[in-house]
Amino acid sequence: MTESLPEDIADVLDLVLNPDEPTHVALRRQVPRLRVQSRCKCGCGTAYFNLDADAVEPAPTSRGTVVAADVKLFTETGECAGEVLVFAQGGYLSWLEVCSWSDDVEVNLAAVQRWLQPSS
Repeated sequence: MTESLPEDIADVLDLVLNPDEPTHVALRRQVPRLRVQSRCKCGCGTAYFNLDADAVEPAPTSRGTVVAADVKLFTETGECAGEVLVFAQGGYLSWLEVCSWSDDVEVNLAAVQRWLQPSS
């Protein structure tokens, strides 16, 4: 089952894909065309994408699977609780993975948004 891109996923992609990085700029142009193919059932926020490759240009990455973005997640106390990884296959966004490194801190998309939001 494929669903529209939820706002929390779109927001996290916006936070981790650097608008000053050429590869990330190309990947950002794909976001409006992304659909969620499936999500991890544990609640972490990991999502696998479906994308019509004919509707967008590929980003300048290798043809295989690459980690296009890797952002460490630090809590308010400075503990590294996990990371967010964005994968691309053949230059197209493929999946977003949310990883927890702690049994004591819940790592999910809401926490990622909170930890990565720029300070006011």
